[in-house]
Amino acid sequence: MLEPRFPYRKTILIVEDEPDTVEMLSEMMHLCGCQVVHTCRGHSALEMILTTKPDALLLDVMLPDLSGLEVLRQIRNDPRLEQIPVILVSGNCHPSNIREGMMVGASAYLTKPISFSELKEALDGVVKKKAQTAGASV
Repeated sequence: MLEPRFPYRKTILIVEDEPDTVEMLSEMMHLCGCQVVHTCRGHSALEMILTTKPDALLLDVMLPDLSGLEVLRQIRNDPRLEQIPVILVSGNCHPSNIREGMMVGASAYLTKPISFSELKEALDGVVKKKAQTAGASV
């Protein structure tokens, strides 16, 4: 097996059903030095989280089988998963939708279209916060 040109620092699970958006987000994450895994369904995302143990999730709110908010609720109610940072991604920028996402437990909420700098800043922020929280509880 060939070694990658550089070791990946973080594994990011992208849960998104639009192929163009998956491609764009994946490329952005690769530019950040992250390894990317992907699924387009909420149920498979919950299974993949347990097997891949991602450092963070980019989770679309609108999915074909289970809403991103329901996926997030299940993550936050599972002690094995609750500490994983989740960045919700949505085309809906209405304040009440953003507020709901944050109340359910999102680490950040980004509205489409997403710029590289905005995504990188959000990812760096949630991963740094997770590391600080883990360090404080040790």
